[in-house]
Amino acid sequence: MSDRPSYYITTPIYYVNDVPHIGHAYTTLACDVIARFKRLDGFAVKFLSGTDEHGQKVEKSAHLAGVDPQSFTDRVSENFRALTGIMNFSTDDFIRTTEPRHIAACQALWQRLMDNGQIYLGSYAGWYAVRDEAFYGGDELTEGPDGKKVAPSGAECEWVHEPSYFFRLAAWQDRLLDLYERYPEFIAPPSRRNEVISFVKSGLTDLSISRTTFDWGVPVPGDDAHVMYVWLDALTNYITAVGYPTTEPGTPYAHHWPANLHMVGKDILRFHAVYWPAFLMAADLPPPRRVFAHGWWTIEGQKMSKSLGNVIAPQDLVSTYGRDQTRYFLLREVPFGNDGDFSQRAIVHRINGDLANDYGNLAQRVLSMISKNCEGAVPAPGPLEDADQRLLSAVHHLLDDVRGHIDQQAFHRMLDRIWQVIGDANRYVDEQAPWSLSKTDPDRMATVLYILAETLRHLAILTQPIMPDASAQLLCQLAVAPDGRQFKDLGPDNALTPGTALPAPKGVFPRFVEHAAVHDTGPRG
Repeated sequence: MSDRPSYYITTPIYYVNDVPHIGHAYTTLACDVIARFKRLDGFAVKFLSGTDEHGQKVEKSAHLAGVDPQSFTDRVSENFRALTGIMNFSTDDFIRTTEPRHIAACQALWQRLMDNGQIYLGSYAGWYAVRDEAFYGGDELTEGPDGKKVAPSGAECEWVHEPSYFFRLAAWQDRLLDLYERYPEFIAPPSRRNEVISFVKSGLTDLSISRTTFDWGVPVPGDDAHVMYVWLDALTNYITAVGYPTTEPGTPYAHHWPANLHMVGKDILRFHAVYWPAFLMAADLPPPRRVFAHGWWTIEGQKMSKSLGNVIAPQDLVSTYGRDQTRYFLLREVPFGNDGDFSQRAIVHRINGDLANDYGNLAQRVLSMISKNCEGAVPAPGPLEDADQRLLSAVHHLLDDVRGHIDQQAFHRMLDRIWQVIGDANRYVDEQAPWSLSKTDPDRMATVLYILAETLRHLAILTQPIMPDASAQLLCQLAVAPDGRQFKDLGPDNALTPGTALPAPKGVFPRFVEHAAVHDTGPRG
């Protein structure tokens, strides 16, 4: 195994009864940015995504499609795997819960829980939402217009009565609360942490973890009449992917577990912050270090819905606005963790304002002036003035600032900080006016352009996690070799070498010309 520190990050595994939309892309994008950042920062990263393929809902959908469940999941899983190419995600592993390695891991975990006295056989009578694959207490339900019981998610519930194995969840209430108290960073953001603590304090009951009314699932060891509850099955993927049940020193499990971060949507936080750590601790395994639950996206102010016809496919965003532009917008527009709204107007504003006018224009005019006035090579700097030192100091300290924001999943703060330096650099250009210096003081012009080129080198290296393609283009225009683009290459020790020939400059962030929205949801104000 690598001697570099491990960083293990996961998306939720996506349920194959859905089609990929902006919400799926958003979750994986957040993980991708962190994974890329940590690789550049010297970590041995494992970045996992995948698909959740068992359960009653999948079995019903396969039946309606006229195919067997395995064929159905084989086809639909590929739609989620295709997101990797569409959005330029850098996943290291893509897991499917129908894989033999996963079935073996689930059954090993079940046996461990059984051996530890954490599972018993009984019968279940209660409310179950097939759409959510979740059990609900009667006090959580409301009555729909047709008189049927409805879960908080809006899913219709049905009364279920069947034999079931149970996990002794109630016994873990105090130990879960102790976990949250000892590790306040375990659940984020704070509002979600408060929700989970409130839920656990209200009282936990033992959890039904098997079903007998369908058979599309992982068989319970020693009792083929039962299949595992889909959430016990699904959550286990995080340890399957690091080789569980093989846990000896020197194995992938020993190197990567516990996971540094599970990224999830706020609707599945309970499963990850309550059930999952309880399962793990009950099996004498450490829980993950952190679970972050982000918000949801609306579309032009409306809830995303198939019935409204406003579900946006990631490939439509990319083909309309560009891949790096889409990645930037999704993580800059709203504080990560909050709900956000996608609108044509907002993304165009970000593309033309932040990217084309601020960052792109800075790069284009600096590189164009170097090409025109410095014979197309990195200029040689002279003595530095206070203004030069201030800008260089800002870029040299930028990594420390953004590293802290990444570790808190505060992507908007990371980008705000980077754009502060972009703003500083643009003001420096205006104040120093190198176009005038070319006539009055060529040596000073060379110094100013060198400082700006070094600023662009730092900005391009640091924006690689968010906009990998555009950053690579900019680094190529600065003649920065591929092996000189890690975070260790930041700072004065690896500064640009004067006299290095640069290619002809090309614009990196073109302006967006409004001609058509991604999805027409009616008139806009």
